[in-house]
This record gives sequence, C-alpha cells and structure tokens, in this order.
Amino acid sequence: MCPHDESEQYTRVCKNEFDSIGRKLDRLDESIRGNGKPGIQRRLDKLEAADAVRARLLWLIAASTTALAVGALWKLIFGATT
Repeated sequence: MCPHDESEQYTRVCKNEFDSIGRKLDRLDESIRGNGKPGIQRRLDKLEAADAVRARLLWLIAASTTALAVGALWKLIFGATT
C-alpha cells in the first residue's frame, strides 16, 4: 500500500469518525465542567455538601430525642421532685 492510499483512507473513513468522537468528547467535557453554568462536577459537590449537613442534622435530632427519652424515663423511675 502506498502512502497516497493511506491518506485517501483517512479522508474517506477515519476523518469523519475522529470528528464525531471529538464532538462527543467536547459535549462530555462541557457537561462535566459546565461552561458558564453549573456542570455535573459542581452539582455533585453541592449534593455532597447538602448530604453532609443532612447527616449532621440527623445526628443532632437523634441525640436530642435520646436525651429527651432518657429524661422522661428518669422522671418515670425516680419521680419528679418539683
């Protein structure tokens, strides 16, 4: 096969495929990074931050509920001294 045939094959077959792959990669990059609007990465960071806040809040609620339950149980067992 001579070099001329390889160039013709690239032009006929590969060039369009490489262009298509390049466009798809550009769209994926834009989706991930955002290109001026929140991308997948930014949205994921926000979701993870919200999940961390939610987890802390649930622990706070669980601890408060436990403290209230222990206090009520204490009053039932030992009676109120007021």
